[in-house]
Amino acid sequence: MITVIQNLPDQAGVYQYFDKNDKLLYVGKAKNLKNRVKNYWHFRPNLRPNPHQGLRILRMLEQAVRIDYIVVDTEADALILENSLIKQLNPKYNILLRDDKTYPYIYIDESQNFPRFELTRKVIKGKKISYYGPFPNGGKVLLDTLYELFPLIQKKSCLREGKACLFHQIGKCLAPCEGKITPLEYQKIIDDVKNAIAKRHILIEQLNNKMLEFAMNERYEEAATLRDNIKTIEALTITSNIDLAKSEDLDIFAILNAENRGVIIKLFMREGKIISSSFSTFRSSDIFDLNEAYKQTLLEFYTHETPQIAKTILVAHPFEDQQELSSLFSERFSKKIEILHPLRGSKAKLIELALTNGHEVLKLKKDHQEEIEPKIAELFELEEIPYRVETFDNSHMMGVATVGAMVIWNENQWEKNDYRRYELEAKDEYGQMKEMLTRRIASFDKNSVPNLWILDGGETLRKLAVTLLQKAGIRLDVIAIAKEKLDAKAHRAKGAAKDIIYTKHAVFELKTTDKRLHWVQRQRDEAHRFAITYHQNKKRKEDNKNALLEKKGIGPATIKKLLNYFGTFQAIENASYEEISVASSQKIAKILKTDSVKY
Repeated sequence: MITVIQNLPDQAGVYQYFDKNDKLLYVGKAKNLKNRVKNYWHFRPNLRPNPHQGLRILRMLEQAVRIDYIVVDTEADALILENSLIKQLNPKYNILLRDDKTYPYIYIDESQNFPRFELTRKVIKGKKISYYGPFPNGGKVLLDTLYELFPLIQKKSCLREGKACLFHQIGKCLAPCEGKITPLEYQKIIDDVKNAIAKRHILIEQLNNKMLEFAMNERYEEAATLRDNIKTIEALTITSNIDLAKSEDLDIFAILNAENRGVIIKLFMREGKIISSSFSTFRSSDIFDLNEAYKQTLLEFYTHETPQIAKTILVAHPFEDQQELSSLFSERFSKKIEILHPLRGSKAKLIELALTNGHEVLKLKKDHQEEIEPKIAELFELEEIPYRVETFDNSHMMGVATVGAMVIWNENQWEKNDYRRYELEAKDEYGQMKEMLTRRIASFDKNSVPNLWILDGGETLRKLAVTLLQKAGIRLDVIAIAKEKLDAKAHRAKGAAKDIIYTKHAVFELKTTDKRLHWVQRQRDEAHRFAITYHQNKKRKEDNKNALLEKKGIGPATIKKLLNYFGTFQAIENASYEEISVASSQKIAKILKTDSVKY
């Protein structure tokens, strides 16, 4: 290793430390690789860690036996690559906050005569695009409320129809499709909506009036829906008496690391008012690093696809890479972006507000109940406590409608918005799992590595997952759960067979009353439920397509032959006359292409 260190280039880049088992320990970035890495070490009388490093780095260096590096053009490139590698590879001594959600914005394209408000998570191209947000929670409710209270064009298709519809009859649209309102008159409605987005007390007042109207007419379900919407819109904003000298746009970030749990607070101020806020929690650890925490949080939030960014970002603590990130964002968004840590004045009071809310979240989130995850980690000898878990299962019937499913358990709840379904091509269980896991590994740069994978299957599938992860250089524990085989068959029926859990170190057959077994079973059962639901829906669609083809005189054997050749119904539909003739016959090609079968 000393030879590599002494011959490092004087260029920007990313360096990686590995242990004796070739497992990745740490990823770092440097403006000058030679200078940065040499600072970790003393070279005389022999190579040893520099004792002035923090405890986390010293612990890492004691295990390091090898170093690799990647040269890049600029320090900004090094920042981006470092963050990407941490997300993908989950090094042992880097923190991983997993705060990689994108937030929706409400936008409007006023280049149109009769524009509509829509939701987006990406940049929309156009010269007259206006964004409002972000809205971490409640953006959809806010948008629906706008269409409930203002006579906007309700659907994208309305103008194309050219005829007044039911929305006009019930007073929710003024029928611009029939010229009943001019673009200038419609613009006045748009201006009122913009004002209501900024001043939400207008919306809440109107919603309250409508809720009372529904209640008086005994339309209780609709009244209850409006009541819930009012609460959601009210919760968007953190009330503040802080008086800014001017109407500024500010994004405010505060990160707190407490004894057992940390929190990331985000406040979004537009035109001097806090329009939305959010928080996410993470499990604290002894390797927590404030610089890495802010760096990860800001890089994950301000991507190339972020629709809108304030020119000033406030942070609750100064951190090492603050200026580098500021320069990176300025270049990325083609305008000067400042990252500031205010010490006095109204901006410092905003930081105090964020920190106060952070302490409140930690107080409310404090859980005195005994957690089972540490017991799982201890029993199965896992490297990390499995607070975030991804569980995989697949489903098919005689090789038809083969699908895979991934469900996510995070901080004692299901993250249903992050569930994933996979259409699979492989015909056997091994190939299907390989296909699904390979696709998930490829997405680690967008959705970071969890603490644990659970597979519905036996040791063969567990070893497959480990091999795929090792090939990708990713550190992640894997366990599998399967029914014990009776008469060479695995029986899923209750009571027919026990569940066996396969881990890196042992095979476990736990008592049916063991809560640790129940925890693993719960993950497996949710994945199975999700996969079965998708399979049934897909099978139903394929049955309908089969029936349509059979009505045209094409038998089941021919349909199977075509599917084996082309793979999907869509591929059959897109195939040419000649291709179908080769796969089957000219007679079948004539039926499919002449009769224009749609499926």
